[in-house]
Amino acid sequence: MQFKNIILVLSSAILLLGSCSKSLLDTSPDNKYVEGNFWESEAAVDAALTGCYAVLTYSGMYGGEATALWEETASPNAYNYSNSMGFNAIAEGTQEASSEGIIPTRYQNCYAGIGRCNSFLAHAGEVPLDADDYARMRGEVYFLRALYYFNLENYYGGIPLILDPPDVSTQAELPRTDRVEVVNQILKDLDSASSLLPFKYGSADQGRATKGAAMSLKARILLYEASPLLNTDNSKEKWQAAEDAAQAVIDAAPQAGYGLFGNYRSLFLPENENNKEVIFDVQFIYPDLGNSFDLIGRQYNTNAPLLGLAEAYEMDNGLAINNPNSGYDAGDPYKNRDPRLYATIVFPGDTFMGVPVTNTRFSITGYGMKKYTVYDKETASSDVSDLKGGQSYTNFIVLRYADILMMYAEARNEVSGPDDKVLSALNQIRNRAGMPEITGTYTQDSMRNIIHLERRIEFAGEALYYNDIRRWKTAETELNQKIYTYNHSAIETRTFDPARDYWWPIPQVQKDLNPNLEQSAGY
Repeated sequence: MQFKNIILVLSSAILLLGSCSKSLLDTSPDNKYVEGNFWESEAAVDAALTGCYAVLTYSGMYGGEATALWEETASPNAYNYSNSMGFNAIAEGTQEASSEGIIPTRYQNCYAGIGRCNSFLAHAGEVPLDADDYARMRGEVYFLRALYYFNLENYYGGIPLILDPPDVSTQAELPRTDRVEVVNQILKDLDSASSLLPFKYGSADQGRATKGAAMSLKARILLYEASPLLNTDNSKEKWQAAEDAAQAVIDAAPQAGYGLFGNYRSLFLPENENNKEVIFDVQFIYPDLGNSFDLIGRQYNTNAPLLGLAEAYEMDNGLAINNPNSGYDAGDPYKNRDPRLYATIVFPGDTFMGVPVTNTRFSITGYGMKKYTVYDKETASSDVSDLKGGQSYTNFIVLRYADILMMYAEARNEVSGPDDKVLSALNQIRNRAGMPEITGTYTQDSMRNIIHLERRIEFAGEALYYNDIRRWKTAETELNQKIYTYNHSAIETRTFDPARDYWWPIPQVQKDLNPNLEQSAGY
């Protein structure tokens, strides 16, 4: 049975492992699990490990209805008209400590995952286990704890660093730990994970964290640390560390089996899950554990692409649409464009699910997001369109090999400038997309702009661009603008205060529980 198909048996029994809300009772009914009687069998350890993974599918992380897709709407790429999970408030710069949605939910969910991971690391060794299995499991949990802590420090900055099982008596009023100390612990966990995990599993264990996943998350974290938001003195050492980490994944690619999947559109379809480009993803299975990716994409349109994204795609000759030599035709604006546009966005005049797309088919902006849905130009088969409750099972990719190549290109350009190795990494991605290679001579600044655009296009709809413009410190420009529909009609004017909006507030509900939590600046 595949790992993704393991039903979360007993996961409710370990809810207590991620809770700090109250102390355990001295006695309990014999049909309930508490710390005293949970860690008694290999099955319990397996259930606890499953529970550590399960938090990834929560609404504060990558699951729920479509949280990972809605995060794109906090960026200039898309618009969330219903303010689902509070992402449009973030895009507008109106989020507050008391805001509902993603700000309190992500904080709570991450600590739930951390609590489960801490309990596993503290107690799983009490159960007789095969030594190799136990080592692998610990490696998986180190990776997961690092991922949960990354999702805290990346949005909130410094947060309480807790490495022990939940204990309200010692943890309820901890102050914020310096963010750099949290990052150092994350990197330590990822190194531990790398030392314990294999590069590959058999087909029955697809979806588990691997050595390559730990190495890749380390590369992402070091890239973020080297970027202008955090690397204020532009330290070349930090960029070098990011380059080295990405290079290590590239060097390991033959052993790990990593590479670019041949078809960009098909990369995101369920039938191609766990392909060679996927380094780590969050696994969904219908009907046991689905998401609403398909429903959001085909119907609710709460991750509606914006005109700015559509216009960012180059012509298929590699020239920007505002280049007088590009061949762009304003009367037929979607003709001869970067093929990734057609794989990502549904636009007026396109065909979608067997029907021509009118200007009102996606009435919010005129555009629909095709990526992360099973729908395309063809009429959907009944086994797709008739899924009960609109639930779908497309996995969400957290780390993929194209991102490693992009990380490498970005970091190396900052260290060495735009040399052949930078061009090679970028051109591997462009070749897969069917775009002409980047050739010629560039300055470091001009190559930086090329890399920024290439990231926007390659990862559109994948919840990365919001963090990219934060770490590049360009959000204060890109999120202080009007946003537009397909026909240049203004929707709203977004605002971004650089003095406060690069970081999320500590949720007010957490400050009410813990008065020692200092609030983020400006909130």
